[in-house]
Parts: sequence; C-alpha cells; structure tokens
Amino acid sequence: MDAKKPDLIVGVDFGMTATGVSYANLSIGSETVKWIQKWPGRSQANENKVPTILVYPNQQPDPSSWGFLSETASEQNAADKEYKDWFKTYLDPLRLREKQAEDPVHTPCSIEEVERWYEDYHRLLYKHIEFKLSSELSGAPWQSAYVQFLFSVPTTWAPQVVERYRTIVKKAGFAQCTNHALSIGLTEAEAAAVHTSLEAPGIFRERDILLVCDAGGGTTDLSVLGVRDTGTSSLSLEQLDVVFGATIGSAAIDYDFEAYARSRLELAHLISPLPMSPDQIAWEMMKSRDFQNTKCEHGGLDDAPIFSIPIPKLDLGYANHTVGIEYGEMKFTKEELQRSFDKQVQKLVSLIDSQLQTMQRKRPGQQINHLILAGGLGHSPYVQDRLRARFLNGGGHVNAQGIQVRVAPDPQLAVCKGLVGDHVRSLKAGKPVLKWRCCRASYGTICKEIYDKDNPMHVGRQTEKDPMNGKVYVTQSIAWFIKKGKPITLDEPITRSFHRKISPGDPRRAFPTSIIESHAEEPFLPHYLGAGDAHVLCEIESDLSSADETKFKEKNRRFWSVGKHYFKVDYEVKVLIGPADVRFELWFNNEKLSKDQPIKVEWASPAPAIELPAVPQPVVPEIDGSQGEKSVVSVSSLPRSAELKGNNTGGRNGSESADGRTGTGGEEIGRAPKQMLPPDVNNGGWGRMF
Repeated sequence: MDAKKPDLIVGVDFGMTATGVSYANLSIGSETVKWIQKWPGRSQANENKVPTILVYPNQQPDPSSWGFLSETASEQNAADKEYKDWFKTYLDPLRLREKQAEDPVHTPCSIEEVERWYEDYHRLLYKHIEFKLSSELSGAPWQSAYVQFLFSVPTTWAPQVVERYRTIVKKAGFAQCTNHALSIGLTEAEAAAVHTSLEAPGIFRERDILLVCDAGGGTTDLSVLGVRDTGTSSLSLEQLDVVFGATIGSAAIDYDFEAYARSRLELAHLISPLPMSPDQIAWEMMKSRDFQNTKCEHGGLDDAPIFSIPIPKLDLGYANHTVGIEYGEMKFTKEELQRSFDKQVQKLVSLIDSQLQTMQRKRPGQQINHLILAGGLGHSPYVQDRLRARFLNGGGHVNAQGIQVRVAPDPQLAVCKGLVGDHVRSLKAGKPVLKWRCCRASYGTICKEIYDKDNPMHVGRQTEKDPMNGKVYVTQSIAWFIKKGKPITLDEPITRSFHRKISPGDPRRAFPTSIIESHAEEPFLPHYLGAGDAHVLCEIESDLSSADETKFKEKNRRFWSVGKHYFKVDYEVKVLIGPADVRFELWFNNEKLSKDQPIKVEWASPAPAIELPAVPQPVVPEIDGSQGEKSVVSVSSLPRSAELKGNNTGGRNGSESADGRTGTGGEEIGRAPKQMLPPDVNNGGWGRMF
C-alpha cells in the first residue's frame, strides 16, 4: 500500500469493441467510484464506454479520428482512409499469427503495426482523461497531482504480452508525469468479482463460493473465489483455483452475421447489381446500430420474430424476395440470429462445466453457490436465460446443486469499476478485497544435480564433470520456486537467494539467470528444460554495480588455503507475481538496490504448451535437497558456474553443492542458451465486445 494517498485513482478497461474508464477523486475526500460518460462525438449523451476504433488517412502515421468520432459516415466510408477496430487480441503474437494465416487481407502485417494502433489509441484516450478529470482535482494541477492508473488485462495474455502492453501505455502518456504511477491491476474476471462483492455484499454468506464468468467481446475469463469476513465491514475474497480464459465472445456473433449477410448479398448482386460490393455492405450492416441493438436485445421481452437491417445506399425500390430484400432492408428471423448465439453459449457451457469438474476434483464436498456473469456477452438476456436453464439444480454437477446465476451490477462496467474499488478499499481498510490468489503457473530456475545412475530421471541426460570437486552432474534441471495453484500475494514476494563467486580483478557485476515457466499441474511438472511444456519465460540480469563492494566476502585469501582465491557475493532476487504479470526486485545486504530497474528483463516469446526438442546444455546451478525450505543459488564468475541449495518446493534429495566451472568459454550460469527461446507459434484468437 502506498505511503501517500493518491489524489486520483483511474481504472482503464481496454476492450475489443469499447473501452471503459472509472475513477475515484480522493482529492475532494470522495471514495465514490464514478466513470467517464462524456466522450468526443457524444457530448450531448451519456455513454458508458468509448468505441475502440481508429481511422487513419492513407499513408499517414497519425489517426484522423478515434472513438465515436470514427463512427461517422465520412470516416467509415472514405476511400482514402483506413478503419481500424477489433485489434485488441492482436497484441499477442501467437494470436496475430493465427489470424494472419486465416485472413491475411484483413489482419495487421506485423506486431509493430498493432503496437502503433495501441499507442495511438491510448494517447488519445489519455488526453481525454486528462481533459475530463484535471478540472475535478483539488489542491494540485494535473501535472503535479498524485494519479494512480490501473489497467486490467485478459487472463489469456502471457506475462510477456502484459509487459508489452505496460510499455505501450507508458509511451502513450500514462505515468509520464513525475507523480503519476501505472500498475497492471486485476485480471478482468477478478475485477468483476471484486466489483460485485463491493456493490452487492448482502447476497453472499460466509464461505460461499463464487464462479465469476466475465464474457466479453474477444475472450471469456473464469475465476473461482471464496467469500470471507462477511461479518465485518470489509468483505474479502480468496481465490480458490487458477484463473483461466478462452477465446469466447460476442465478436463471433458479429462475424457470423457478417458472413451470413454477405452470402445473401452476393446472391442478390449476381441477379441485380448492388450499389457497393457485398463485402462492404455486409460489414456496414454488421457495424450498424440497428444490428448491434438487435443483438444486445436478443432474448429480451420485446424480441421480435423477424427483424430488418437497412442496406446502405440501396434504393428503396430494390427488391429480391429470394434473399429477403425489400424496401432497402434485409429481413432476418430470430432463429437465424439465435444460431450464432448458441455457438457461443455452448462454448461457455463447456468452459463452465470444465471449471466445475476441476473444483469437484480439487475440492470434493464443497458447493459452488453463485455463477456471476459480467461483460458484454454476459449482459445478454438470451445468454443469461440459457445458462440459468442449463445449470438449474446444478446441471448434473454434484458440487453445484444450489447454484444461483446472477448478473454483476453494471456488467459492462464491472471490470473498470472493480479495479478502482479494490484500490480504494485497500487504502481505506489496509487490505484489498482480493489479497490472496492462486499462482497461474509454476516458475523456477535452471540448476544442475549430482548425477545418480539409479535415478531414472537422469537416464539419457547430458552430464558434465566439475573440475573443482571432481563430481559429475546432470545439467538443465529445474528448481521450481513456486508451483501452479499455490497461494500468493504481492505483500509477500517470493525471495530467491543467490551467491556468485568473482575472481580478483574481474570487473563483471551483472549476472544473468533464466526464469522457467510451466503450466502443467504439480504432479506432472517437467524435471528439466526440454521436457513437457517447460520453457524460458524471461532472462533476468542482476546489476550489482551499485552494491557496496566492501560487503563482498573474500574467500581462500591465505596462501595455505585449498582452492582458488575469490570474492563471494550474496544477493537476493524478489519475485512479485501479480494477477497477470511477473516483476523482479534486486536486494543486497538487506536493502533494495534501486527504486528504478536494477534488474534487466529480456522476455522470451510466448510459448505454447508443447514438448520442446532437446538442446545443448548450459552450465547451470545445482540442487541440494537437504537444506530445508530456503533456496540459495550460488554462481561463480570464475567458471560462471552455480549451485542451488534447498528444495523450496523444487529441490531433489541426494544432490549437493559444487564450486567449480565446467571447462572454459561455456554458457553463462543460470541461463538457458539463446536457442532455447521458443519460436512464435499459433494458438488462436479473435474477438471484440458488445
């Protein structure tokens, strides 16, 4: 918790089709969470969100419009302009590659192009936030006020993608003023859960279990949480399982409608030419307020059996009854739209079924009491009715017999309001609503183990002999320092203790280490790099150039000492695993070395859950499983060799520490060779929001 209370807290929910901004103006003594409703192009109306749209003049680097200003006919239909929307999921290079393979014509050519759109949109968004909120501050102008910006991210984003997003929004202007700060806050499902607990705490009882489903435009996130402290004024939530998401959302309904309308328009065009290409007409029909309103109201009380969507620029006398065109409009039945909804509902049901089955396996005997729906798709009356019918009396799940399907208050604003509400509660009560969460993946470091010919895990593995102690080791083993599903909190970072051996006169003070990630369940965690889904998440470089060298420990300085003369440097790397990101701090002699970034992080490309091929072995730390819970990584700059003592959830019995190097000119210790960085591959994705 910040020592100084912010003047203003701002939450940003960047969405596929629309973006929401909430805020709490603490400078005037108000803790009420509000949201921006006045946007350029809609100054006479209240709009909860602004469209995630940009328009660029051809061959021009800067957009001519954004948000509602891009929805005018002159911007949408101009021949000399390019309309950019639905680009949120493309920031993930894996999803971008898949879309490039599926639809190369309408998909960005590169991640750099996507980053430019992101930066331009967020720059314009930031300017509007400053314009709207600066006049509401009391006691300080915008540039010197303490403003805390919080951003939500999808569960489907890997830490590498989250870091890319953080970099972009900083470049766009967020947190560039001295007293402005930027944080990646809760994931979208977590923020929706927090908002619901703050807005409607009376519906929950102590020990209730919530299954929160945030179904938006491009992705759907699930999170299972337990209700705690209902007897106090500070209700709390505790995460009971790892959050996860899938590419399910309302954008697929738009895609289906566009494709269906296009097929009918093409048939009509063959019979009697239309004023524009069927592609352009179908796209404009899908984007029209007529269709979007019909989609949002589908399943409601006033749902008509037949609806019509105007065809742009079509003469009212044009008729083609074969494809349902008359009086300049195309007619559709409710059942035709329902088929597109049913595809997404079935995917939602399968996702929820899977989560309920997982909870039954992990927590048998515990009942899921509430299914909370949020997001654009979760706001749909048809989706709500279908899910209520499907999970009536548990829907066949023994752990959901009394489950109640509820809709989050302000479902389309639940994420951005939950971001701010959680931070306000943290400042007021000294703790956030959601303090403890389950670690989304397992994280570890590369190490080496004493070779044991009777250990089946060592059979066929590459070995090396340490010249300093004569012992044989297997290399590229992994010491897992936190495992998937274990409880974590930002208030208690995971500490990894390292020690390096530096020869006299060696000027190096920056030491590399590879961080390994796996999404396998604990019993199936890979034992070494190259097995299962273990892959390099990032490479961190600890820069100790500012450390007090008088604190280095001199070893073997006496002439009678056995072994080489060296300096031992002990330091710690603290790993802070947030809801969606991973950050690192460097500590030496019980002090944080810098408030900036003494640790350089080089993120690898997001990796799929596939088995990696065997690769050359680097010189890496070893494990000693006999030293209890504290883990120590020892690295020597003489040989660039290292040791790891203690298991800390990742060690193995029967191994011991070593001091020496393995030959000369080898790989840096604790670090995977460059060829281990997995290449970009495809894993799917599309989407946008209501």
